[in-house]
Amino acid sequence: MDPTTLTCPAPAKLNLFLHVVGRRDDGYHLLQTLFRFIDLSDTLHFTLREDGVVRRVNDIEGVPQEQDLCVRAARLLQQECGCTLGVNIALEKRIPMGGGLGGGSSDAATTLLALNRLWHLGLPRERLMQIGLSLGADVPVFVFGENAFAEGVGEQLQAYPVPDAWYVVLFPPVHVPTAQIFTHPELTRDTISLRIRDLSLRALRNDLQPVVCSLYPEVARHLAWLGQFAQARMTGSGACVFAGFPDAGQAQAVLEQLPPGMRGIVARGLPRHPLRDFATS
Repeated sequence: MDPTTLTCPAPAKLNLFLHVVGRRDDGYHLLQTLFRFIDLSDTLHFTLREDGVVRRVNDIEGVPQEQDLCVRAARLLQQECGCTLGVNIALEKRIPMGGGLGGGSSDAATTLLALNRLWHLGLPRERLMQIGLSLGADVPVFVFGENAFAEGVGEQLQAYPVPDAWYVVLFPPVHVPTAQIFTHPELTRDTISLRIRDLSLRALRNDLQPVVCSLYPEVARHLAWLGQFAQARMTGSGACVFAGFPDAGQAQAVLEQLPPGMRGIVARGLPRHPLRDFATS
């Protein structure tokens, strides 16, 4: 194996529920959620550089290099460790951007895990999670590598065994700005906190969903269509929506009935992140 290159997956996530249970003094919202990885993935290719330069070598529409979370993650890791090595990053995007599937956060987490190995930094997973949190609240769970019950701003994580499932995931043709939803005056911010042992997926919801549906009718339309077949829910702050099924055949049968103009996929729920056993040194 070439020690100067790595190719790694960056899977999407679903929020099987998302409750807003309060707000901190600094304005950040306190959440409870259950993260579930699915087999829809971006792919990242890393090539070692000796000159300290970090660059993304391919164009991603709508994502300037300086704003790319992969590039930012690599540069932050350099700064944290005083590392003089660099990297070329090629990113194959399959996860829709701005859909609540965590693609950018997952890409950043995979970058931290991959460069920790490629640059021989030897940082423990817990330290990579701390670094990831400064890039975004969803980054730590992808470094953590387990389907997880999350609290705080999303960084307090407990592994949670999620049953096998297949999901129909729909992609409404809108981009939902996360900040717009979290600052909306009608957002529910006082849902009663749950204990992890009290989780019952059938009784849970996404507190952001009513606000998003009121602002973006396409999300409401996709939820209504998918809700004919199973309990449908929005992931994250949207716009993507999903429903779970016990096997691939049932999920595929629903997808095949998708009306013209709607887009979606069938995705398998993963028992853990594909890089969970990835050595950190």
